[in-house]
Formats: sequence, C-alpha cells, structure tokens
Amino acid sequence: MPVIVHIPGALREFAAGCATVEIAFSNGTVTDVLTLLWTLHPGLRDRLVNEQGQVRQHINIFVGNENIRYTGGLASPVADGTQISIVPAVSGGRG
Repeated sequence: MPVIVHIPGALREFAAGCATVEIAFSNGTVTDVLTLLWTLHPGLRDRLVNEQGQVRQHINIFVGNENIRYTGGLASPVADGTQISIVPAVSGGRG
C-alpha cells in the first residue's frame, strides 16, 4: 500500500499541481518518505526543510493525526498505507 502525502494549496505549484502524491513505500521514517517525495518533486525540499535539513519552523508535518514535532521529528516511523499531511502554520487575523 502506498503512503499518501497531502500537499497544501500553497505548495502545489512545486508538486505539479497535485493535492496528493502516492509514494510506493513499506516501512521507514518521515525522512525516507520525504526523500522519495523530493525525488518526484524536488522543488518541495527547500520549502519544507532548512539548510540543516530540519523542518522549517512554519511547516507542520503530520503522520496520521500526530505532529512529528512530538513523535520523533523526521525520525518518526511511517508504515505503508499511512497518510502524511504537510500543513503550513497560519498566523494573523483580526486585531
């Protein structure tokens, strides 16, 4: 079963307009999935991680319903059939 990566609207231009990307994958980590994602859509890499390879501060990545910031970061485990969501932080609003 593939891993499904949900791409937010703001980043779809770097993923050939795709809202989701299916990646053939068995078991591994978020890093493994992202590496495969960047092979398909290299423009996403610099939008998701910084020069040190860490997830950018304004990007949240969820494996299922769990934010990887609280489950091991990029080393968080991913099994086949998992859904991963990339969610840019939202700020601002009415004052």
